[in-house]
Amino acid sequence: MAPTDFSPSSTVRLSTEYTMPLLGFGVYQNYDTKPSVLEAFKAGYRHVDSAQMYRNEAHVGEAVLESGIDRGELFITTKCASKSHGYESTLKGVDESLAKMQSDYVDLFLIHDPLSGKERRLATYKALLEAKAAGKIRSVGVSNYNVKHIEEIKAAGMELPSVNQIEASLAQIQPAEVSTLTLPQLHPLCQQKPIVEYCKANDIVVEAYCPILRGEMDHPVIQQLAEKYKRDPAQILIRWSLQKGFVPLPKSATPSRIHSNAQVYDFELAEEAVKELDALDRGKQGAISWNPVDAD
Repeated sequence: MAPTDFSPSSTVRLSTEYTMPLLGFGVYQNYDTKPSVLEAFKAGYRHVDSAQMYRNEAHVGEAVLESGIDRGELFITTKCASKSHGYESTLKGVDESLAKMQSDYVDLFLIHDPLSGKERRLATYKALLEAKAAGKIRSVGVSNYNVKHIEEIKAAGMELPSVNQIEASLAQIQPAEVSTLTLPQLHPLCQQKPIVEYCKANDIVVEAYCPILRGEMDHPVIQQLAEKYKRDPAQILIRWSLQKGFVPLPKSATPSRIHSNAQVYDFELAEEAVKELDALDRGKQGAISWNPVDAD
């Protein structure tokens, strides 16, 4: 498949040999999760990104069951945040997540953040790999990890994560934790080239959470491209993410927006347009509303 030749059924093969749909549906801060997920399925999404801390795994599970779609056609992700990290607590958390989702397995289980420190991070990762060996998880990944966090997994002799989800939402981290974390946002203004290049070199798929700048899309270049292509700014950003080789996870609870965000397959950004967006990169200065600080 050419880098720009996408369709609603396009997938990427993970290092575990499972395939993941290229476009996912995020459900963070979605207070109408079940109807939103059902609407997303109608719009063609087959990939849903949840987390234990979102408190909506059960609603995602209900939508999956009510949809009537064969479970094998869907790709469901969840995550465990630092407050529940640790070997035993992670194993318990996996079982609790599966019970809430009424499923025998989850397609992708991520460590939500690296805030618990090296020892607990590695213990958590080990537990997820054991749950994978037990058939409860198909692929294990991480979220908000920088190079040093993945390198410690490699140094411990464990298999590398299949996915690194790089998000752009400060709101998912508690205020007391912000000063200890670099949130590696991923969008045209903050492209995180070192971690992206590292992941690509190590066969780690990069997911882009909140790829549409949390609605802050008034940059002149984005607006001009939206006008040129007769598209919403959000569609321009999602399409850029796809053409850069990322797996974007736009989120919305508005039915019209859910459908609009999925309508990104019938146009293609020209190489010149991609370069215009690439040129917007301002590194850490391009991050939205937070001051990045490295996590230990």
